[in-house]
Amino acid sequence: MTLKVGDRLPEATFKTMTADGPAEMTTGDLTDGKTVVLFGVPGAFTPTCHQNHLPGFVEHAETLKDKGVDEIAVVSVNDVFVMDAWKQATNPAGNITFLADTAAEFVQSAGLGLGPVPIFGHVRSQRFALIVKDGVVTFQAVEEPGGGTAKTGAATILEALG
Repeated sequence: MTLKVGDRLPEATFKTMTADGPAEMTTGDLTDGKTVVLFGVPGAFTPTCHQNHLPGFVEHAETLKDKGVDEIAVVSVNDVFVMDAWKQATNPAGNITFLADTAAEFVQSAGLGLGPVPIFGHVRSQRFALIVKDGVVTFQAVEEPGGGTAKTGAATILEALG
């Protein structure tokens, strides 16, 4: 199944780093009763993800929240320690939740997996962006493999929010 507008996010459990160490967060924990921007990247610290995709959301986090977004989250098929190191390296000022989809459970169940990709060695996430309201997808965009962030960047999400 490939996720589409009007679908509920599939149940999955992510890993996230807290002050007390690694913890779990489900899709329900992330989205119930909230408007969430969830974007997926092929890998933390990879060039387009690190230099282009994430920085746009860091830069526009307050504007997204002013438009009614309760939470901004990035997901990647990396371990929780890599995602936490990426968070520390990019200093998002607490505005973005970093989610590790360690075994690609979420991206595969949402039809947003990519690969296995030789450069990464296993299944990764496609580059995507979703607006989710109380667990239901209201906007979805997916980039072509190897493409940029024109469909899934913060500017496009701001436009979609009106």
